[in-house]
Formats: sequence, structure tokens, C-alpha cells
Amino acid sequence: MGRLIGKTALVTGAARGQGRSHALTLAQHGADVVAIDIGTDVATVPYPQGREGQLESLAEEIEALGRGALTRVCDVRSSEGLSELVGDAIAEFGQLDIVVANAGVWNLGRLWEISEGEWHDVVDVNLTGAWRTIKAVAPHMIERRTGSIVLVSSINGLEGGDGYAHYTAAKHGVLGLMKTAALELAPHNVRCNAICPGIIGTEMNNWQGARNFMAGHDHGTAEDRRSGAAHWSALAGRNLLPPQSTSNAVLWLASEETSDVTGVALPVDGGHLTLPGMNPNPAPA
Repeated sequence: MGRLIGKTALVTGAARGQGRSHALTLAQHGADVVAIDIGTDVATVPYPQGREGQLESLAEEIEALGRGALTRVCDVRSSEGLSELVGDAIAEFGQLDIVVANAGVWNLGRLWEISEGEWHDVVDVNLTGAWRTIKAVAPHMIERRTGSIVLVSSINGLEGGDGYAHYTAAKHGVLGLMKTAALELAPHNVRCNAICPGIIGTEMNNWQGARNFMAGHDHGTAEDRRSGAAHWSALAGRNLLPPQSTSNAVLWLASEETSDVTGVALPVDGGHLTLPGMNPNPAPA
């Protein structure tokens, strides 16, 4: 359980869901953790975002593991906020070795119906926020000639997404950003990889519109969400995958076990991308 002893990790979007799982998993394996989240809602996103109180409880859990914790309300849409945070983290722990750019939002809409605000917010958080995070930490990692950056993309970074063009475009962009960062940082011995989660059981897909989407009709229920998710995996018995499944991949990419791995997009999707696919609602001629 000491694969990350002596390391410090920064996790964005860490108050709950996958980000919280990443933060706790890295701490369980020895890392001190800097955890941030927005602390308020995004106007165009139809479900609540992580709150300061959730960050505080996360810090308590990390400290109970015997690791250091620094939590902060910080919006990845602010370069100034991220730069200040990185400075404070280095002052607190002396270094940043691992960065997990996890912050993300999702909503639904046909591409011709998405508003300018919806498009802007989804791209700004999911893609530009990842770029800002890398930009804030890169000089420190370059100076130290070491570091592992893990970006959270999606299976929708590798395939189209029917009903959420802005999210799909942003997540494709995350993979382009990852590949370029891997190239540009490689001469400085800094690695950059990405994970591509399938459908994970988090609050991002636990609101009424998402339940309707999973059900294929209005008035979708929690059971519709769970049973609908089963169609997204090839492996038996899967539906909503647990956040821990993606955290295991983050841990691997952050660790020295992958010291020679960079520029990789790793699906964690229950085999979703192996499915031949089908069209359940073919349009008439």
C-alpha cells in the first residue's frame, strides 16, 4: 500500500464522485493530497457541484489515513486561482508529483439546440480546465524533471455521443491535449496519460434528464438508470461502474510502475468499446 510514499498529488473536481475516489485511493497508497472543487453550481449544468463541506470531510478522511491534506475551493476556469493553488501546494508539501485533471461537467441537448452558454461551460470546464491545470503545474514539474499527469477523458473521447456534442467534442479535445502534452513534456521526463471512463455511478448522471436518457423515455427512475447502464458494458454483470474502477487506473498511471508509459488513452469501460453496437431507433427513410 506504499506505492506513492513521498509523493504529493493534486486532484481537481475532488469533492465527490470519481475525483473523491481518486484522492482517497492515492492517499491510501501513500500520497499527500491537494484536493480542489468549484464549491458552487454552474448555471447551465442541471445538477449540483461539489461543495466546500465535502472537501472538508475528504480532508478528514485523508488525514485519518496518516497523509497530509490541503483542500481549497478553486475553479478550473480560473488560471489565476490554479496558479495560486499550485504555489500554496508547493509551499505546504515541497513538491507536486502527480496531477489528476478530473474536473468535468455534462448536460444534454442536440447540437443544434445547445445554447452558447451550455457549449461554453462544458468545453471550458472539461477541456480548457484541463489545459489550465497542466499549464499551472508544468513549470514546476519541468524544473524538477519528474511528474505524472493523468487527464480524465471519456469513452466519448474515442467515439461519438448522441445528444451531447459539446461534451463529446471536449473529451476528444482532452485526448488531443494529452498527446501533445506527452510530446512536449517528454524531454523533461514528465509523463501525461489519460483514462477514458465508461458509465460510472456518480452524480453526473443521476439527475432526472439523465435518468430519462438512460430509460429512453420521460419519468425515468433509478432502476431505469441502473438497468440502462448494463447495455454499455460487454463484461457480464456490469451496469453503473464504481468510481474505484477508474481510480485503480489513475493509481497505475500515477505510479512508478508506468514510468515508461506516456501518451496513452486507457479505457475503463467494462468492454464498451469492443461492442459492435446497434441502432435501437432507426429513423424512417
